[in-house]
Amino acid sequence: MNLTDLARSLDGKPAVIMGGSGERMSYAELERRSNQVGHLFRSRGLRPGDHIAVLMSNGLDLFPVVWAAQRTGLLYTLVNWHLSGDEAAYIVADCGARLLVSSDDLEDLAAAAAGSAERLTASELVVSAAALPGTPVPGEVEGYYMFYSSGTTGRPKGIMPELTGQPFGTGLNIDSMMRSAFGFSEASVYLSTGPLYHAAPLGWSIGTIRNGGTVVVMERFDAEQALALIGRYQVTHGQFVPTMFVRMLKLPPATRSGFDVSSLRVAVHAAAPVSVEVKERMIDWFGPTLSEYYAGSEGTGFCMIDTPAWLTHKGSVGRPLRSEVHICSDDGTELPAGSTGTIWFSGTQRFEYHNDPAKTASAYNERGWNTLGDMGYVDDEGYLYLADRRTDLILSGGVNIYPREIEDVLALHPAVADVAVFGVPDEEMGQRVHAVVQPAVAGSGSPSLGDELIGYCRSRIAHYKAPRSVSFASELPRTPSGKMLRRVLVDQYRSSGAGS
Repeated sequence: MNLTDLARSLDGKPAVIMGGSGERMSYAELERRSNQVGHLFRSRGLRPGDHIAVLMSNGLDLFPVVWAAQRTGLLYTLVNWHLSGDEAAYIVADCGARLLVSSDDLEDLAAAAAGSAERLTASELVVSAAALPGTPVPGEVEGYYMFYSSGTTGRPKGIMPELTGQPFGTGLNIDSMMRSAFGFSEASVYLSTGPLYHAAPLGWSIGTIRNGGTVVVMERFDAEQALALIGRYQVTHGQFVPTMFVRMLKLPPATRSGFDVSSLRVAVHAAAPVSVEVKERMIDWFGPTLSEYYAGSEGTGFCMIDTPAWLTHKGSVGRPLRSEVHICSDDGTELPAGSTGTIWFSGTQRFEYHNDPAKTASAYNERGWNTLGDMGYVDDEGYLYLADRRTDLILSGGVNIYPREIEDVLALHPAVADVAVFGVPDEEMGQRVHAVVQPAVAGSGSPSLGDELIGYCRSRIAHYKAPRSVSFASELPRTPSGKMLRRVLVDQYRSSGAGS
């Protein structure tokens, strides 16, 4: 589990291979370069417990940076490079980063995001670190990644991990779970399909290396390329979101049948609900390799279900591995099997939202149980089924999007009197963002205004958050106190297929 030991025994074995370019980094090179960067961090005054931010696209240069932070006891936050400058700057400032490391191709965004943090591009980092020792810094201790998850206020919330202070090589919980629950070993080849600024792609890539395997990283997901990489590198483990399954299934049958996926032992999927039909078709194609888990970036309530169990509990996300699940009514009463309510977990490691004690407190009840805010039920055997997701949350292609942030932008447009944003079903993405607008001038709603509002959003927030469709209403439903009756709109537009 210690990279130094792994490099000594595995030496020239690839730790990382880039799927598009074929570039690779051996264990020995990763050890040397991460040590050099670790010495650079120390020379800049960074000590265990300090924070850095990383704004880097999927590439080899990212791995020495995150491993250097991991082995020198730092907290490190990977910043979504699809964000606007203001959005990225908020995260860099909120996490308290003293240093921002960026890819050369993201220099403009990095300049806007850095704020008071020192800034280093990847090329500057390589030059600065090249003359430093390739051996470990004294007193190596485990660091931890800190991810941001969107909050109900629209601002992302950092999920603060607890630094253990344990010696580097002790590892994180994910490392051992990948080995025990998913069969990772030195023989494993893991296909990382998503952006490394997301929790699962980064955490599982690091865990693969901790277990002596090889990570094949896709620069960007492409359905046909993913299948080609599975065959080319004899991939044993891959991680997907349901949208990726849909895109692979939409390939022409002749194209799909032309790829050898027989090496795949475990196809992990998570991040969003998958339809029974899509999962059945994937099992028919990939065989009994699908393994689903349900969890949040908060690291709580990890549930898992493999193919044999799913086939007898279709639609379930499994049973919790290291905790107990409780379904409760709004007043906190625990409900019997088969009853739908809020999902709570007991026996989990406590987490907190950075700089948001109120949100942290709302995630726990008086019994110390915590919730991600999702709804569901359990059957008589303890298998969990999701009935809904977090209140108002839109899940599009495995990405969490909160309506409030979009509504706050649209409300400022002079043509908008009132607005509600929610997700409508989308065959490929799971959900897509839809906005219902009450025009400031009655009767002025039109396709051209809808296009204008979409463009208005895209100029102010990340493009993936902007509505893909807009409809108009003469009035939006609110309570006398002013609260939006979003569920009325959601039910109306989902049933009618609005925005399609």
